[in-house]
Amino acid sequence: YLIIEKPSGLLVHPTLRGEEYTLVDALLNRYPVLRKVGDDPVRPGILHRLDKEVSGLMIIPRNLTAFDHFKKQFKLRTIDKEYQALVHGEIDKNSGLISFPIARSKGGKFVAMPIGSGKGKEAETEFQVLQRYLNFTLLKLKPLTGRTNQLRVHLTAFDHPIVGDPLYQKSVKTTLKSPRILLHATKITFTDLDGSTKTFESPLPSVFQTVLTKLQPTQNS
Repeated sequence: YLIIEKPSGLLVHPTLRGEEYTLVDALLNRYPVLRKVGDDPVRPGILHRLDKEVSGLMIIPRNLTAFDHFKKQFKLRTIDKEYQALVHGEIDKNSGLISFPIARSKGGKFVAMPIGSGKGKEAETEFQVLQRYLNFTLLKLKPLTGRTNQLRVHLTAFDHPIVGDPLYQKSVKTTLKSPRILLHATKITFTDLDGSTKTFESPLPSVFQTVLTKLQPTQNS
């Protein structure tokens, strides 16, 4: 298997629009054997994905044995993934759980539904405050489920949308400029094929770190 760091701005696999260059294309150019790996020929070697705008760690199995091994762990939710995100507003709680169900709206956008409404699919995200800044908070996020756009939808519903999100931050008035969404998959832990536990980590991209240097830390951090 491969552990890769997907850059922001790169789509993982083609959609119905037929995009010409995606992460799949890049992988197949270097590892043609991946054409035989997976359940879907459109997504060879792809077990999980990151949104186009999001960067960070991904597992890419290189054969069917590894694909089935990791697919089972994703299904059982035994693979731990951590992200870091800069969000709007200062969050008072040091940690917590966001559990709004998620559904697709008539317009195709994923949205959070009221808890207890009986609408949408179960979705849970743990958060922990890493650093508070004036008007912003740096969070560690751990998705306990794998819904599309989950972290982005949950933080928006929590009234703390992620900085630079082109889809969910539109209603926020801010002078802070970011060329990309400040959400990065920083850590992944799983059981290797030999039974050992493996952890891989990825530092925040330079663009992310540059934005943080412009912020003012608060005393209650």
